[in-house]
Amino acid sequence: MSMPNLAPVPELYVSYESAQKLKVEAGDLPSWDLTPRQICDLELLMNGGFNPLKGFLNEEDYNGVVENMRLADGSLWPMPITLDVSQAFADSLEPGQDIALRDQEGVILAIMSVTDSWTPNKAREAEKVFGADDLAHPAVNYLHHEAGPVYLGGPVTGIQPPMHYDFRGRRDTPNELRAHFRKLGWRRVVAFQTRNPLHRAHQELTFRAAKEAQANLLIHPIVGMTKPGDVDHFTRVRCYEAVLDKYPAATTSMSLLSLAMRMAGPREAVWHGLIRGNHGVTHFIVGRDHAGPGKNSAGEDFYGPYDAQELYKAHEAEIGVEMVPFKHMVYVQERAQYEPADEIEEGVTVLNISGTELRRRLAEGLEIPEWFSFPEVVAELRKTRPPRAQQGFTVFLTGLSGSGKSTIANALMVKLMEMGGRPVTLLDGDVVRKHLSSELGFSKEHRDINIRRIGYVASEITKNGGIAICAPIAPYTATRRAVREMIEAYGAFCEVHVATSLEECEKRDRKGLYKLAREGKIKEFTGISDPYEVPETPELVLDTEGVDVDNCAHQVLLKLEQMGLVAG
Repeated sequence: MSMPNLAPVPELYVSYESAQKLKVEAGDLPSWDLTPRQICDLELLMNGGFNPLKGFLNEEDYNGVVENMRLADGSLWPMPITLDVSQAFADSLEPGQDIALRDQEGVILAIMSVTDSWTPNKAREAEKVFGADDLAHPAVNYLHHEAGPVYLGGPVTGIQPPMHYDFRGRRDTPNELRAHFRKLGWRRVVAFQTRNPLHRAHQELTFRAAKEAQANLLIHPIVGMTKPGDVDHFTRVRCYEAVLDKYPAATTSMSLLSLAMRMAGPREAVWHGLIRGNHGVTHFIVGRDHAGPGKNSAGEDFYGPYDAQELYKAHEAEIGVEMVPFKHMVYVQERAQYEPADEIEEGVTVLNISGTELRRRLAEGLEIPEWFSFPEVVAELRKTRPPRAQQGFTVFLTGLSGSGKSTIANALMVKLMEMGGRPVTLLDGDVVRKHLSSELGFSKEHRDINIRRIGYVASEITKNGGIAICAPIAPYTATRRAVREMIEAYGAFCEVHVATSLEECEKRDRKGLYKLAREGKIKEFTGISDPYEVPETPELVLDTEGVDVDNCAHQVLLKLEQMGLVAG
C-alpha cells in the first residue's frame, strides 16, 4: 500500500468571519433542533470524518447507499446519513429552502440547503442496511420508533462544531489527527475501534496488531452513541486513561470519536474503515462480529462472526485502509500470558471471562482476577456499577384498568420500605396525572406521552440509586420498550404483567369506567375500544384471581431477590 496521504481532508466549515455573518442571517430561517444522533452525524460531516459526503444524503444517493453501498457517483459509502424530520416540519418547507440546524440548546451549528424531501421505505432500509427488519436490532428499532417519517437531503454549510465540555484535550478532528501524525513522523498507524472498556486481552491484541503491521497505535474509542445498555462514555474514557500508561507513550496515541454507531456489523466495519481513513490511519483492526448488536428475535446472532471481515476484505483497496484481522486472545494459565486462541496446543488450561460473566461479577460484587483486567479499570467500573443490591431499579406493573396494579404497587412499596436501604417512590397513575400530566387527556397520543413521562422520572430515580414503582396501564409494546431502554441505561427494569382477565376487571369495575366505556361515553378505552398489547417477555406474570394482594406483592419481592436487586 502506498504512503499515507496526510494532506488535509476537505471540511464543510466556512471561515470565522463568514460564520459570524451567516449566524445572523440564519436567525430568520426555519430551524430544526437536532437529535443527539443527528448532532454526531453533523459533526463528522462538517469536520471531514464522513468525507466525501457534502451534506445529508439526497434521495438518489440514499437509494444507492441502501441498495448497493454506493453514492450516485459510484463512491463506496455503506451507511445512510439522513436528516429525519417530522411530517409537519417537512410540509412547512419549500423545495430549495435553507434551514438552520441547531443543537439542543438552540445554538446554530450549520445551514442546510434542502434539495430533497421524501418518505423512505424504512422496512427496505432495515432489510438492506442491517440485514433484517427485526426490532431486536437497536438501529432498526430506532428507525421505526424514534426516527422521523420524512428524510431531508442537501448540502451543509458548517458554522461551528457542536460543543463538548468533557475530555476536550482528547478530541481531535480528522485534520488535527493527520497533523499530529505528520508532526510525530508516523507513517503507518493502526487504529483500534472500541465501545467497551479495555481489558488485558485487548491490550495484548492491540500490541500484537501494531507489531505485526509495524505501525504506531491509535486507540480510537467511540464516544457518540453506542448500544443501549453499554457502559457510559465518561466511565469508559476514565478506563482508557487508566490503561494508557501500560502502552509505550512514544508509539501510542488515543483520540475520541463522536460517532453515533448503528451496530450494523459488516456494513459498519466498512464505514468505520472509511471514517478512519479520513482520520489519516493506514491500518484498521476488524474484530470477530465487529459492531454486532447481539441476538435477533430468534435468539441467534445477527451476523456471522467473520461477515464483517469478509465484506471489509472485499472492499479493502477502495477503503484505502488495510485490515488487520482480530485474533481472539485467551489467557494460558501455564504460561501466564495471552495468546491467540488458534495457536494454542491441546492440553493447556485456557481461562476466559465473557462480557456477560464480567457484568455478573460486577453486579454481584465478586472478584475480577488480575489476569483478566487491570485493577485501575476494575476500580473505575465498580464506581459506576456497584453490586446490584446497591443499584437503583424500577418495577413497572402493566395491566388492564382494575387489574389490581395500584393495590399491588402500594403493598410492594410498603414491603420495600420495611427492608430499608434505598428510597422508594411510587409513581401511581392518579398522582402522576395530578403533578406531571395535568394538561393531558386520555387520547392514545396523550396516554403515550404520560407513560414516557413516568418512564423518564423512573429513570432519574433509578440513576440516583432509588427504587421506582410504576403502575400505569401502558397498553403499547413500543412505549413499554422505550421506557425499558430509558431505565436500563441506569439500572435494572422489572416488568410485571398483572394478567387479570378483562371479564374479571369488568366484574370488579370499582370506578365504573368499563360501564361508561361500554355505553360509548369514554372513547379509546383500553380493553374495550382500544387494544391492550400483552407483554411477550415480562420478568414476571401475576395472576391475581383468587390470590390475595400480600401474596402478589411477595411474588414481586421474590423476583427482585432472584434478580439480585434486594438481599434475601
